[in-house]
Amino acid sequence: MQNELIIVSEYCRKCHIEPSFIDLLQEGGLIDVTTEDGERYLTFTQLPDVERYSRMYYDLSINMEGIDAIHHLLQRMEEMQRELHELRSQLRLFR
Repeated sequence: MQNELIIVSEYCRKCHIEPSFIDLLQEGGLIDVTTEDGERYLTFTQLPDVERYSRMYYDLSINMEGIDAIHHLLQRMEEMQRELHELRSQLRLFR
């Protein structure tokens, strides 16, 4: 199920978002869209990110530059949390 493909046009219709929004996310490098036989697809694993970005864009009126900045800040936070976890694990070894 992790590699399952979702048709972009169907997803947009069901979620009430513009297909051009998916284009903006793709152009910004925030998601990858696969094209097969003329149909565009998202992977199932990308759906939480697309939903998060669409809430930012439509509900909070955050522009694409803001979404990109938030994306990079969240990635950096996750990296720092992993590093902190690793350092705490190493510290436990020395106790």
